[in-house]
Amino acid sequence: MPSDVEYSPLADGAGMGDFWLYVWMRRLSVVAAHVIALGLTLLVSLLSRPGTSLFSWHPVCMSFAYCLCMTEGILLFSAEGSPFCFKSRQGKVRLHWFCQALVLVAATSGAAFILASKNISELPHLVSWHSLLGVATLSATLFQLAAGVCLLFPKCLRLPVSPQRLKLYHATCGLLAYLLATATVVAAMFSDWFSATVRGGAWWAFLLLPLFPAAVVMNQITNAYLPRKKISS
Repeated sequence: MPSDVEYSPLADGAGMGDFWLYVWMRRLSVVAAHVIALGLTLLVSLLSRPGTSLFSWHPVCMSFAYCLCMTEGILLFSAEGSPFCFKSRQGKVRLHWFCQALVLVAATSGAAFILASKNISELPHLVSWHSLLGVATLSATLFQLAAGVCLLFPKCLRLPVSPQRLKLYHATCGLLAYLLATATVVAAMFSDWFSATVRGGAWWAFLLLPLFPAAVVMNQITNAYLPRKKISS
């Protein structure tokens, strides 16, 4: 009798060699995303010289929140290259919540530092694409956290939505927040401060670095939550 099987990303008839090549490429991409997330956070922190001004803490807090904590909070669910692959699902969920709590604290602190810095310098607010994208990122982050709270306490909140749909909402808000954060980081590299600090080929390297983890995160979330096709055999 015909039976339904899950759609495979590999073409029909692909050999085991192609399969293992595909697996290792995915593992290497996830490991590279971990390295880039940590490296980008450290580089931005060094360039910012934290403590030299109020503004200097803004890129430190924001890169820690979104480049590192949010990336790691998502990638820890990856089966290909998570450093917490030995953890149970419940353990990973707790780590995910810890990372998201750090995102909220660090992002709120980063926003407070830039607001204070602009107020002291008497500079206008929300006049650049970077600042507008930053507000959108913070808003999407709050929606993502709200969806996560609903997913964590569905019985207490008594929402008329199934857990599966709540998971989809949470993942969608998380992906939106991450892509907005990536766009915000890229926009920051066109700011006067960053353009004056990093020049030449290094500037182009910084511009491309955030895009790789974003591609890995997007691939992980879409593969986990988009409907899979069925084929008969």
